[in-house]
Amino acid sequence: MAAGPPAPADTPGPAAVAVRRLLDLLAADAPAQELAAQPARLRADGADPADLAWTAAATEAALTVRRVLDQYRRREAELVALYDTAGDLAGLRDLDAVLRAIVRRARTLLGADVAYLTLNDPAAHDTFMRVTDGSVSAAFQQLRLGLGEGLGGLVAQTARPYASRDYRTDARFHHTGAIDDGVAEEGLRGILGVPLRVGEEIIGVLFAADRTPREFTPDAIALLGSLADHAAVAIDTARLLEGQRTALARVEAANETARAHSEALRRASDAHDRLTRLVLRGAGIDDVAAEIAALLGGGLAVHDTDGSELARAGTDPVTPRAEALAASHADGRAVLTDSLWTCAVLAGTEPLGSITLTGRTDLSEADRRLFERAALVTALVLLMRRSVAETEDRVRGDLLAGPSPAARWDSGSLTLRARRLGVDLNRPHAVAVLDCDPSLRSRLSAETARRARVLDGLAGTRQGHAVLLVPCDRPGTLAATLAADLTRVLGSPVTVGAAGPGQGPDPLPAIHAEALRCLRALHALDRTGDGADIADLGFLGVLLGDRADVTPYVERVLGPVLAYDAERGTELLRTLRAYYEQGTSLSRAKEALHVHVNTVVQRLDRVAQLLGPDWNTPARALETQLALRLLQLTRDGDGEAGTRPGPSGE
Repeated sequence: MAAGPPAPADTPGPAAVAVRRLLDLLAADAPAQELAAQPARLRADGADPADLAWTAAATEAALTVRRVLDQYRRREAELVALYDTAGDLAGLRDLDAVLRAIVRRARTLLGADVAYLTLNDPAAHDTFMRVTDGSVSAAFQQLRLGLGEGLGGLVAQTARPYASRDYRTDARFHHTGAIDDGVAEEGLRGILGVPLRVGEEIIGVLFAADRTPREFTPDAIALLGSLADHAAVAIDTARLLEGQRTALARVEAANETARAHSEALRRASDAHDRLTRLVLRGAGIDDVAAEIAALLGGGLAVHDTDGSELARAGTDPVTPRAEALAASHADGRAVLTDSLWTCAVLAGTEPLGSITLTGRTDLSEADRRLFERAALVTALVLLMRRSVAETEDRVRGDLLAGPSPAARWDSGSLTLRARRLGVDLNRPHAVAVLDCDPSLRSRLSAETARRARVLDGLAGTRQGHAVLLVPCDRPGTLAATLAADLTRVLGSPVTVGAAGPGQGPDPLPAIHAEALRCLRALHALDRTGDGADIADLGFLGVLLGDRADVTPYVERVLGPVLAYDAERGTELLRTLRAYYEQGTSLSRAKEALHVHVNTVVQRLDRVAQLLGPDWNTPARALETQLALRLLQLTRDGDGEAGTRPGPSGE
């Protein structure tokens, strides 16, 4: 029988001391190197073989205990890491933060130089780098691996973990230039990859890698697999949460849209009721403008087709932009230009005017539609206003129409009816006859009636033409203004002949006839779109006129010469008459006047200064000779303004 250990003695032997030291080292959690060094230390002290054998056996047992303790500690750390990861998942808010924590723990627990995670891209049929920890290469951090390429591509394709002691020389994997370059730039050698699995679906790969060759143990593979499972749960949970958030956002957006639509309908209904009540109670355009401005929270201006303001509420005077009005007229929508919203007011395709909104550049789509509805209500009010005005205009126009073109106007009845309408025919009045393209005559009649209301006159239709009777003592100016304004409003030439002024009802038939002759003369002279009276037509007007008063014509043609002779006692008029009577011959004129030819030249130079440089052109010469003859016919004597020569011999 083998001898047992020596019996204890009062003094412990070397072996007992060594065992006690081993126990102390274990209690102090000394490194394994210190435990393994005890037999050598005892040998150095000269212990006998029996004590050395005993100490070696005890050391081996201590190292085993140390390994078990280390394994327990490692398992404890792994469990703590897994519990921490589970806690992170329970409070998942930021997927990137959770994935970075998992990758960082994988690197720490496996003692790896680098850890990283890739996700599969079903659309591109590859896997891409999602999170890294410990990586220093930008090229490596941007790698994409095709399914089946490299270690990671193989894991993603087969759903199995793979480990390589040295990836650079491992021929089991499909190496590609991009992958090998990225791995080489990062300096990786030993690589372990495990799949990220959600049910039967592989969504990516979790890696741990060293920059030196490394054999990965089953425990390391299992640990990385557990972390990969947690990462897969995190990703799947994040996807579910993202889907829920997206669905919730869509529901909230739908609810918000429904609320906005409901609010828009409520506002539209309220606006419709308020504006309808205004129209039904016969409110004016001012009331409508104020209500629209209040509904839209801005200022509003209503303009007629010629740009004149009809009403304004809550804003300074504004001018509608022509380009915006044209665009709105074309598509029937409100247009924003220079911080002003403009909407055309239309009756079908006929323009009635425009409305302009100020102080609201941020109109929502609902408010914009409300503004456009306001334009329709404004059109309705303007149409009703026009209907009333047209009814009134028919009454007023009857004063001018008469029973027939040949019938005489009843002076007494005309005066009485005009007085009832607020028109005083005892004031000087002018008559204008207006003409345009036949297709626009109804609009011309409406515009003429509107001008009559503005000018306190009467408008009607006679012999197919619009007729205007207004207080005025300058019919030529009236005709020119009407022609220009109405041509612009109608967008087509409007020709206006005028005559007057006349006082009382009796002269009106003759004045109307003269205005009509003037209108026909304008057309005959190819002056369609122009406006004039008989005096503006020159000598032709004198021929057309049936009144004996030719003084205005003579004054217009020869006025400066007559005034010069009257002020200075010169004989310019006598010289001018002799010049034309002698066939514009200077030599014969000086014989008729008994003066030197230079005197004739000097006098004619003065005439040119007074009448203008074109005084002797054929057209002006004809008018001048006609005026001289008319002047001679209206004077008792020979028509000469005087016979005394002036200081200069004129």
